[in-house]
Amino acid sequence: MTVWSLDGADLLLAVRLTPGATKEEIGGVWTDEKGAQWLSARVRAVPEKGRANAALIALLAKRLDWPRSAISLESGDTNRLKRLRIKGGGEPLSFARLSVIIRKWVEAS
Repeated sequence: MTVWSLDGADLLLAVRLTPGATKEEIGGVWTDEKGAQWLSARVRAVPEKGRANAALIALLAKRLDWPRSAISLESGDTNRLKRLRIKGGGEPLSFARLSVIIRKWVEAS
């Protein structure tokens, strides 16, 4: 299993978010009881009024060099486990670039 999947021209990313962290970072994998893998991410923002979700999207946009408006939360609004949609991330050239970055995060375990 992997932390991403393709949905047409979009890339879906599974993330386990830790809000209220001392520093913002992405890296490593967390595996749930069903064996599904989730990319680990930490943000400083607190989980109030969507602040942590917004911080996660901003962090991903910056680290992936991707427009913030093209990254949306698919599920997990009030849960640590989130699925995000990266619009256009499944296009062949974009996917080639993004998958290299995401693989490095996964290997940072």
